[in-house]
Amino acid sequence: MSRRGGWGATVGAAVAAVAAVSLAAPAAVPAAATSPAQRLVDTYAPIVVVRAQRDPPCDDQEEQYRPTTVDVALGNPRVRLIAPRRAGPRPPPKYAPTAADLARLLSVGYHIDLPGDPLKSGCTYARDFAALERAGRAPAIAYAHIVRQPGETGLVVQYWFYYWFNQFNDVHEGDWEGMQIVFDANTPARALAEGPTEIGLFQHGGGERADWSDDKLSKRGTHSVAYAAVGSHATFYESAVYVGNGQGGSGLGCDNTTGPSRELRVRPVLVPTRPALGSRYQWLRFQGRWGQREASYNNGPTGPNTKQQWLRPFDTQDSLRSASPKLPGGALLGPTVTNAFCGTAAAVSSYINLAAGTPLGAVLLAVGLILLIVVPVVLTRWRPVELDPLRRRRAVGQLLRAALRLYRRNWRTLLTIGLVTVPIIAAVDGLRWVAEQIGRDAAHGSSGLHLDLSGTVTSIGAPIAQAVVAGAVVAFVRELERGRVAGVVTSYRALLSRFGAAAFGPLLATLGAVLLAITIIGIPIAIRKIVDWQFVQQEVLLEGRSLRQAFRGSTRLVRGHWWHTLGAIGFLWLLSVMAGPVLGFALIFTTLPLSAVNLFGSLVFALLIPFVALGRTLLYLDLAAARAEEPEPAPWWGRWRRRRARDAPGRPAPQASG
Repeated sequence: MSRRGGWGATVGAAVAAVAAVSLAAPAAVPAAATSPAQRLVDTYAPIVVVRAQRDPPCDDQEEQYRPTTVDVALGNPRVRLIAPRRAGPRPPPKYAPTAADLARLLSVGYHIDLPGDPLKSGCTYARDFAALERAGRAPAIAYAHIVRQPGETGLVVQYWFYYWFNQFNDVHEGDWEGMQIVFDANTPARALAEGPTEIGLFQHGGGERADWSDDKLSKRGTHSVAYAAVGSHATFYESAVYVGNGQGGSGLGCDNTTGPSRELRVRPVLVPTRPALGSRYQWLRFQGRWGQREASYNNGPTGPNTKQQWLRPFDTQDSLRSASPKLPGGALLGPTVTNAFCGTAAAVSSYINLAAGTPLGAVLLAVGLILLIVVPVVLTRWRPVELDPLRRRRAVGQLLRAALRLYRRNWRTLLTIGLVTVPIIAAVDGLRWVAEQIGRDAAHGSSGLHLDLSGTVTSIGAPIAQAVVAGAVVAFVRELERGRVAGVVTSYRALLSRFGAAAFGPLLATLGAVLLAITIIGIPIAIRKIVDWQFVQQEVLLEGRSLRQAFRGSTRLVRGHWWHTLGAIGFLWLLSVMAGPVLGFALIFTTLPLSAVNLFGSLVFALLIPFVALGRTLLYLDLAAARAEEPEPAPWWGRWRRRRARDAPGRPAPQASG
């Protein structure tokens, strides 16, 4: 606005006065586009960072939606307005509801129903929103709201984000998230001159606050950067995976704001606190829900005007957390407790969603899982348990109890062998850090080459650590079977004599199965061979065979006992990956740092490696005993050829010998 001459000054003063009155009287209409209020929300409009789409629009690990206008729903002929359930006949749905329709409905029972079923969403909502974007009907905007709270000094600028769909653990139509910036000044003009003091980001039922000068807050000039989590749209300060345990309104599950990312420059649309009936933003009077009616957290959300922060932003700011727990990094051994928590929260939520949408399917799934656990436990034998001799036939239950008894008898030696993983993983973590530095230097170099080897170091280092410890346990069993005193030094010395084949043999077996699976048609063969090659390490250390002989020997030993081997190996694997996370799961809900929780899970995993290695080695000895007692089964192609020869017409039947 021109400031030249007295007339300009008079007009400017008048506009400022109108803006001040609009703040004092919330029912006033939004200020003109050039007012201090509009300039304030423009100056501090956030930059919203979302995860970029590389495979649009159906990959829900990428952000399928963006903050946009409610006009995508209002006036849309595919959208319905559903009346509340009451006694008597319900009025028919209202198609293409308008802002005027919503403004007249002060009941909380109304629902805006988007096309689709949130409990069986598939890609329906993502495709619909992509079509709205292509048609230019879904611009990136934020609804800006300036509010003062009685009894408090200063004002707050809020930015509310409306999303078409919430694709998170709590799937539901419509989603409202937001943030607010706190000023000590009492007017927009003074706020522009003095600047903000604090910021608060809304996350599920709570949020996180920070000083405007806090290092965790990224800014582009006066524009704060808010990272929207994939699907849930909860806003955070940094790119990370955040673990929410429900405390402080954090939500239950994991919010992912990591890259690859894209920045959205949202356009702020200034809205009043209490719009008048018939005004442009009268839809803000709506007390109902912006999504389909469903049970519990699958229900559509209410709008920003129903939230505490709409009228009492300072109370909300005081209630926000000062930090949000992040998923710890580092090269830990085994599956981390926090990762297991994220997966479990997602799986349980998916099951609850299934139960809400298809109750019979959920019941059948639950029964199937129970049978999968109970039936093997009931069918196997658990007694008697004997350790002399070690090379003997055992059922799976007997094998597990024998491994446990052997562990108890030699716990000092085996625990020490297991704890050797700690320095190995520390060395792997050091190599990972070096790889990160190399990758960072390469990324900032003149060549523009981005080299990141940290993930490769971690993915290779941890299996090597497991193979080393497991190999020492196999060597320990070898010494026991030969009647010698087995100790930590003796076991590792025996391992070192065949280190290359013993440490890298299991890795080669896994790599071979992966290469077969990559071909797609080789997946059945990969499944077969990954079981056939389970005892390469035992063949090397117990029988002294070369690596090639070990692969053949392991395959020959498993032949005829494939399902027995699969059941025992599968249970031992499940125990190794689940015990640490299960034991540490409850710690997620305490005040312990997540890094300490993960460390606990890794220690449990490290101490279980000797037990699992004992179980696998006793299984090997079981199969070796079976092979000694029974004739070696012919390979399937040999049996097929003999059957063909026997059934050939005109061929005499083989005579019984003796």
